Amino acid sequence: MTEAAFFDLDKTIIAGSSTLAFGRPLYKEGFVRRRTLVRIGIAQISYMLFGADEDSLEKARDGMLDLIAGWHKSEIDAIVAESMAEVIEPLVFAEALFLIDEHIRSGREVYVVSASPEEFVRPIANMVGIDKVIATKIRTDGLGRFVPELDQYVMGPGKVEAIQKAAERDGINLEGSFAYTDSFTDMPMLELVGNPIAVNPDKELREASEANDWPILEFQRPVSVTNKTPGPPREAWFAAGAAAFAIGAVAVAIAVSRKTNS
Repeated sequence: MTEAAFFDLDKTIIAGSSTLAFGRPLYKEGFVRRRTLVRIGIAQISYMLFGADEDSLEKARDGMLDLIAGWHKSEIDAIVAESMAEVIEPLVFAEALFLIDEHIRSGREVYVVSASPEEFVRPIANMVGIDKVIATKIRTDGLGRFVPELDQYVMGPGKVEAIQKAAERDGINLEGSFAYTDSFTDMPMLELVGNPIAVNPDKELREASEANDWPILEFQRPVSVTNKTPGPPREAWFAAGAAAFAIGAVAVAIAVSRKTNS
């Protein structure tokens, strides 16, 4: 069986919320009002400073479904594609890019696992060289418009269920696999694999990681990604990621290497 690495997206691969980051482009195209944009900005600041608990994520989910009902999927796909360079590329952590590349070079399957809508998550995953995505799926009607219903919600137990299905489908050995996240709400995902790792953890996850003797990584160096096609990262940001990562995460890199050689 194959080993894998499962990466949460927000505050793990990128410095912020992928869903909230697209607020301004949606406002420019007339999909959200100014008042909604202000609320999105406040939510982004709160998320960066304090993280998010399960209750706030549930409220965010319901608000998102109400907001996007009636939007046409093809229009959202186009806005996301056009605004990636402006709103997402500057947020990608160099340390995450380095780790993603290390896992790929070690022969592991790499997944992005996120509660954000797949329409936001997949383009970001492809940008950083990952083609396997586990994300929230919102239903559309026969005309391609979103309706306020979910086919799949990837948070907490839902995230575990989705990973287990992917592991069964792709022949993944979860005991030998890795998981990276910043949020205590993802404890079930961390407990599912043999190598759980906290990244920029919130207070609760930090305490749980220390209690379980799990590695804790601090990603602090966003870089602008210029390679927009799936594949190995460019040398410039790979070097930056390696340098930044080496400061606080050498032990994990060594563990990745040893597991590959054992």
